[in-house]
Amino acid sequence: METQTTSLKKIALNYGVLLALLSIVLQVISYVLDVHIDRPWWLTVLQLIISVGVIVYGIKAFKISNENYLTLGQALKTGLAISLVAGIIAVVFNYIFMNYIDPDFVQKTLDFSREQMLVKNPEMTQEQIDMAMNMSAKFMSPIIMSAFAIIATLFFGFIISLFAGLVMKKNPPQHL
Repeated sequence: METQTTSLKKIALNYGVLLALLSIVLQVISYVLDVHIDRPWWLTVLQLIISVGVIVYGIKAFKISNENYLTLGQALKTGLAISLVAGIIAVVFNYIFMNYIDPDFVQKTLDFSREQMLVKNPEMTQEQIDMAMNMSAKFMSPIIMSAFAIIATLFFGFIISLFAGLVMKKNPPQHL
């Protein structure tokens, strides 16, 4: 049982760091291409493919280190642990990104949101626009953005782990 715990920690750390680094590379690419505010669909798809790939391979590595056995619970724990490590690293990077690399990120995002709001709802009054922008600005605070990032990372990690676990599940034999 001790090897499972050690294996889970090692796998979560290794694959979580890998997922975080790949996600950071994708974010840097989107910044360099200047599409980090209005993110194109292909970047979202690529991020999903990376997340699925890393989490599934991490679960597979856990299964291999566990004599090729894997319960659904172990798959969920492994995937969520990988996601948590990646999410924490991503939050730290986003803090650095928003404070040092692109300190105008929040304002650019709010400006973009205002433009999109006006395009989709040209009949909005100034009061409605101001109210919506004030609400958006509250959600752009570092603490709320970090909380949402961790929650979203864990949610998608759970979904990916659930499907991977259902596919790869192989319960150990029951000894009587």
